[in-house]
Amino acid sequence: MGLSRLAALHGVATSFSPSADVTVSVPDDTVTAVLAALGVDAATPAEVRSSLAAAESAAASRLLPPTVVAWSGEPLPAALTALPPGTVLTVHPEPGTAGPPLRMRVLPAPSPAGEPPVTPPWWTEPPLGVHRLAVRTPDHHAEATLVVAPDRVPQPPARTHGFLVQLYSMLSARSWGMGDLADLADLAAWAGRTLGTGFVQVNPLHAAVPGRPTDPSPYRPSSRRFPDPVHLHIESIPEYGHVAEPGRAALEDLRQEAAAQREAVLDKGALIDRDAVWELKKQALELIHEVPLTPGRRAAYCDFLAEQGQALEDHALWCALAEVHGPRWRAWPDGLRDPRSPQSARARTDLLDRVDFHCRLAWLTDTQLATAQSAARESGMPVGIVHDLAVGVHPDGADTWAQQDAFAQGMSVGAPPDAFNAHGQDWGLPPWRPDALAASGYAPYRNLLRGLLAHAGALRIDHVMGLFRLWWVPEGRPPTEGAYVSQDAEAMLAVLVLEAHRAGAVVIGEDLGTVEPGVREALARRGVLGTSVLWFERDWEGTGRPLAPEKWRQDCVATATTHDLPSTAARLTGEHVTLRHRLGLLARDLEQELAEDAADTAEWLAYLARLRLLPEGDGDEEAAVRAVHRFLLRTPARMAGVWLPDTVGDRRPQNLPGTWDQYPNWRLPIADAQGHPVTLEEITASPRLHRLMAVLGDGPGARTAPPGARPS
Repeated sequence: MGLSRLAALHGVATSFSPSADVTVSVPDDTVTAVLAALGVDAATPAEVRSSLAAAESAAASRLLPPTVVAWSGEPLPAALTALPPGTVLTVHPEPGTAGPPLRMRVLPAPSPAGEPPVTPPWWTEPPLGVHRLAVRTPDHHAEATLVVAPDRVPQPPARTHGFLVQLYSMLSARSWGMGDLADLADLAAWAGRTLGTGFVQVNPLHAAVPGRPTDPSPYRPSSRRFPDPVHLHIESIPEYGHVAEPGRAALEDLRQEAAAQREAVLDKGALIDRDAVWELKKQALELIHEVPLTPGRRAAYCDFLAEQGQALEDHALWCALAEVHGPRWRAWPDGLRDPRSPQSARARTDLLDRVDFHCRLAWLTDTQLATAQSAARESGMPVGIVHDLAVGVHPDGADTWAQQDAFAQGMSVGAPPDAFNAHGQDWGLPPWRPDALAASGYAPYRNLLRGLLAHAGALRIDHVMGLFRLWWVPEGRPPTEGAYVSQDAEAMLAVLVLEAHRAGAVVIGEDLGTVEPGVREALARRGVLGTSVLWFERDWEGTGRPLAPEKWRQDCVATATTHDLPSTAARLTGEHVTLRHRLGLLARDLEQELAEDAADTAEWLAYLARLRLLPEGDGDEEAAVRAVHRFLLRTPARMAGVWLPDTVGDRRPQNLPGTWDQYPNWRLPIADAQGHPVTLEEITASPRLHRLMAVLGDGPGARTAPPGARPS
């Protein structure tokens, strides 16, 4: 009982429910390990008793939690209404907020005879922001972070549609071996002006861990705070045109090598090689770095450095140290493993040129991200670029080095065993410590969101359920022996809503799979859109048949597939089943899997036909793809997403969960129905794309392909 009580006080669950009627206990060893990662000793009964007494004493004597949330216009939280009469509150405004400190005194509650007011008469709502709250009673003084947030995030227009794309996979005729930010800007400008689309959603563009081979997954980055300069379009950098000889000739040689890489991917069946692309771009950027910035550019760069502050300096120092000692910082010399040590301080001076180089790359990437969003909005897109926030970071990356106190050591996040995966999942991503986040006023989280939202029309949050709880797996244990650890969901949501409000950005939560009761409702209350994939939307509480379009939720992005799922063409033809069979991923007999998949698809197609969305006698795969998207428009979903590879009939998934080297995850270019890679220019000219997009939009050019378009 003592261990369970101690765990509960620290947000650690001692059981979980893989299904509605099943409860599984978490092993005591797991609970003890998770508590240890939170700085709580519980290895022996005596330690449990001591830690429990300390936790209960702290809770009883605490005037305020480390972070308090006040939603604008809503009832105050219990942390404030429970303060005794006579308590004096002082709100010190967020830096940059005008006005003196705001002082209030708690008054006695009204008599029980009347209805208590929604807002106590003594409360004066501070401006939206993150403030410092000081509370004083005759016997105690306490301080906390006060987050005052609007009630909802900004919302998209009544209805809009757009593209979903993995940026690296979308090569143009000018790309250096993989899609880049100029390609993104070009796609957005074309799609907004020609098709009337409202957004383009991309994969996470976070900085990757350097080294060969780099982990190609965009969902396991070195840093989520800063973007990866591999996405830079070299020729768009203003200093590129001012590189003098002999650097000029070297740049031209690099461009020729990049063209050969591009041709190998597009014409010779080569996979996208991120490492090779980065090697060429890094050499080019070294040459460009030698060109002095103009006064105006230098001023803009200095402003960027001032805005980013310590976080950018730490990130750039990690990059510089990784060049010398390799990317695994836990293997660095002892003093360099601590970013605040004297040795690290000396390294900042010794490696000043390299630190400046990596700061410059962050700035250049930021400017091209801004250009892409500007191109999207200038094209008429009401949302623009939708950026993606990965659920975590690589354990050896820049973020875990710079923010060591914020991460739980020896832990990884994943998913518990369930009906779909009896072994559970370990994603190899260390979690943030909820207690450390709260103590810091959620500063790492706030800064992360602020950076991502700076040039975003919307932000997609991968595994948005992580705002509420995450499955922690102790190092050395299987995923089945993990435990759920809760976040302060109110604080996580309040910070998210506040930062999205400041940026004027929509927020989309990826809420597929097993979702804790109440999570979707809490997200919807704050205006966070969900994600609904057609093949998963059935009347699970009733007939089990395809869910009628009018019964879909409104507050969602509706789509036919995602980066982790088969393309629509592969789903319709059953090719995704045979692919998994070839790779040995099926748990049952191939014929049984094919039969079940065919029955599922046939049921959906029959339903589409009954709704008159699939013309009678038009049974080809392309017509079925269009019917699927006609169905999405029948739903009330605020946003409809079209997987860009679907527009040209691509059969191959970008990622096949459960595989590592058996399948080229995250390394495939977009291809047509015959498997031939296609460029951005060919995609935009594809008659098949225009026939599909005519279903969704009525912008100029949406109903007919441009003259001379090449079939795909």
